[in-house]
Amino acid sequence: MAKEKTIYYCQSCGTESAKWMGQCPSCGEWNSFVEEIVSSKKSTKTISRREITAKVTKLKDIETEGETRITTGIAELDRVLGGGIVPGSMILVGGDPGIGKSTLLLQVCRNLAECNRDILYVSGEESLQQIKMRAERIGTFRDSLSLLCETNLEIIDEIVRRDRPQIIVIDSIQTMYNENVSSAPGSVSQVRESTGSLLQMAKGLGIAIFVIGHVTKEGVVAGPRVLEHMVDTVLYFEGDRHAAYRILRGVKNRFGSTNEIGVFEMRSGGLEEVKNPSEFMLGGKPKGASGSVVACSMEGSRPILLEVQALVCHSNFGMPRRTAAGTDFNRVNLLMAVLEKRVGLKMGACDAYVNIAGGIKMNEPAIDLGIVLALVSSYKNRPIDEKTICFGEVGLSGEVRSVNMAEQRVLEAKKLGFTTCILPETTKETLVKVEGICLVGVKSVKDAIDLVV
Repeated sequence: MAKEKTIYYCQSCGTESAKWMGQCPSCGEWNSFVEEIVSSKKSTKTISRREITAKVTKLKDIETEGETRITTGIAELDRVLGGGIVPGSMILVGGDPGIGKSTLLLQVCRNLAECNRDILYVSGEESLQQIKMRAERIGTFRDSLSLLCETNLEIIDEIVRRDRPQIIVIDSIQTMYNENVSSAPGSVSQVRESTGSLLQMAKGLGIAIFVIGHVTKEGVVAGPRVLEHMVDTVLYFEGDRHAAYRILRGVKNRFGSTNEIGVFEMRSGGLEEVKNPSEFMLGGKPKGASGSVVACSMEGSRPILLEVQALVCHSNFGMPRRTAAGTDFNRVNLLMAVLEKRVGLKMGACDAYVNIAGGIKMNEPAIDLGIVLALVSSYKNRPIDEKTICFGEVGLSGEVRSVNMAEQRVLEAKKLGFTTCILPETTKETLVKVEGICLVGVKSVKDAIDLVV
């Protein structure tokens, strides 16, 4: 009978250790080691020369065919995937509980079933009746969608090899288990082995597999970090579960860019695409209020206009309070120091609160100029013209530096009815004149403040 022994695994990188350690020596994470019981039985099978069938192929002898992608019927998802689903790929979708991961993939199954694609939806968390209830809320489904409630990967593998579906959805990877691994489902070794089995299935049979993954309280996919290295694409569903919008962001993609995002709105009938995120983010903007300015940020090839709000007031305590929601807290402190040193505004004794309206998170340096103008507008209690938009990176010397893809930003501002655009002087020189919007170049933060506040 095989003996069992205890091994400690790092949940971040998968490093093994015979004893528990407070800090992982490989990745440096603290308190990431977990205890698992593994079997000490070793395989004694050896591979003979006759059993080796693998062949070495030279790079020049490999023929590449045109890339064929399967469109999901959801333009926002296709944008993030790089144009659609690549056959034989493995896609990991992570996100907070209740954010809409299962709903999104069920809508993908519905659209693919309309195109007569054979889809297998494997659920380890819900019963067939629960999936049916959610499917009825989304709409009508074709007969090419099959459901399976199973967590044993050996049974799933037999069914897949028998039916040969084109698309598989696994909900979720933490519920799957391999009988050859003695640890419990959801453990580090089970998640790693289950992902390896599914990866062999995807590459060997040419089947695209969507895998839903649970996330930890830090917002990363639960399990070993090697899980994200094994799959081809990693998507994160972001957003407040109590808010209407959702953002699908790609953090890894072997077949496309990782800079694209997809914006969705949660409704009673499921997730709906937001065709114009800028108009959606600017809805409800106050009129004639100080401390509010519209800035432009780029997410991949998509310009997004957003409202930057700031509230500056004198502090009643010895230590002023600073708060940033939706942007980097340290960046706000840096910009306030620039205002105090280069412009002469005494903001050291003031509380400052900066917010990106709508709950969206943006860290692009191009919104620096918007944060600065919003802070000064609130400090002086002077509103900024509603038809004015700005973008530009602010340096420590108070200069306004150029940003990329300025033409797309200006055209997006013009489309939404803005008449004045404040941008870096060096960027303005590279742009052609755009009818319907006035381009104003500034060299420093002081020039921008004197212009609008």
